[in-house]
Amino acid sequence: MAFNLKKVLKALLFSSSQSLSVKDIQTAFARYHDQAALPLAVIDSSAEGSEPVEAPAGEAPGQPSYATAPVAIEGEAMEAAPAAPVETDAELYQDVPSLITATQIREAMDELAAELRAADDIYLLIDGASGYRLVTHPRFARWIRILRDEPAPAKLTQSALETLAIVAYRQPVTRTEIETIRGVSCETVMNRLLERELVYVVGRADLPGRPLQYGTTDKFLEFVGVKSLVELPASDVLSPRQIDEWLKNATNATPPADAEMGLPLEEGEGESPNLAPVEVEHVEASSAESVDAAVETLSAPETPLADDEKPVSA
Repeated sequence: MAFNLKKVLKALLFSSSQSLSVKDIQTAFARYHDQAALPLAVIDSSAEGSEPVEAPAGEAPGQPSYATAPVAIEGEAMEAAPAAPVETDAELYQDVPSLITATQIREAMDELAAELRAADDIYLLIDGASGYRLVTHPRFARWIRILRDEPAPAKLTQSALETLAIVAYRQPVTRTEIETIRGVSCETVMNRLLERELVYVVGRADLPGRPLQYGTTDKFLEFVGVKSLVELPASDVLSPRQIDEWLKNATNATPPADAEMGLPLEEGEGESPNLAPVEVEHVEASSAESVDAAVETLSAPETPLADDEKPVSA
């Protein structure tokens, strides 16, 4: 029976509460071979001054064995009793490859993830920013919150999502730059994002006052479901080059000149703009009088009608 890599990986995933990276798994296999190279020894703990007994001849060190060790029983002769059995499962401990490549690990993990999805199990295998991890299916989230007596997670507001998007695409970014882009204050929103550990302080900008710079965390990557910032969808609106140019024009805005306002220039400043006189069409007198009369009629107070002027109903 050949070595079963998927079973071993599944056992490692269940035994760890943290994410397992490819490097962690390769380190575990290297440690296995290092331990297998040591001579197998069984220690008789019942006798004082006992020494380890090496593995019987014909058995490779570290391979499955049922070695026996002498056991001293009070009032009786020394007998040979079987020691604790070493694992003999061929698909787990025999013919273990000396080198497990990252490609083999990823392919086995992909097969495990597909099997869990096909089985519609309570577990899912995700490939996060920090490695592979087994998680419970989202449809059981309510039961888990009830068990832990935790409140339902609060959703991010539109302003928080906008701020988070600017930090993700612009990082490292200062709060002043965020406020310049959004046009509103973001102090409260940034504090909430810091509390949720979606953003963190990267450092200080090389600007007057040394303002704080912010960036996204690994929890943000898990929040949006990507392994790295490179996997974020491309954005033409939030591209660094366009934002740099826009911020430069916004922060270094110059007041409009006289020529832009249509005012005459001083001597030596250049040619003045076209200052042609504006022609206004005058209304004829008769038309003006009729308009004035109509305005007076509409604005006049309403007077009661005489008895002989009141309409008669049929």
